[in-house]
Amino acid sequence: MVVDKSIVGCKSEVYEFEIEKGAIRAFARAIGDDNPIYHDETAAKEQGYRSLIAPPTFPMTLTIPKPGLSNMDKSRTLHGGQEFIYKRPIVAGDILRCVSEVVDVFEKDGKNGEKMLFIILETKGEDLEGEYVFSSKTTIIYR
Repeated sequence: MVVDKSIVGCKSEVYEFEIEKGAIRAFARAIGDDNPIYHDETAAKEQGYRSLIAPPTFPMTLTIPKPGLSNMDKSRTLHGGQEFIYKRPIVAGDILRCVSEVVDVFEKDGKNGEKMLFIILETKGEDLEGEYVFSSKTTIIYR
């Protein structure tokens, strides 16, 4: 397998997302989290938030095309990991501008000796004032 480092630095366009209460509630239900700050605006405000806050893995719902990977056979990919870093919680009513970038590509040997390609994507989200809100790193494994 040839490691194509030329995709490192490929970025998506900037995508804008309005974070809605219904989407937060639906996501919290889908993951089985009944924390009231994800469902009840009064409870969230009592905790000092201006509205419902999104669960920590909520950015997974923000669909951004993966830059530089359009020619990849999706049937040969695995989700290898995810991490999230926050400056502050995502709150209903936020409008976030997000961009994804390929930050690393490397190869490893699998347990069966097969080469596997690892692609690291970083997504950053900021508010309309340009303030950093979150980032996430996704590891994609290509077999």
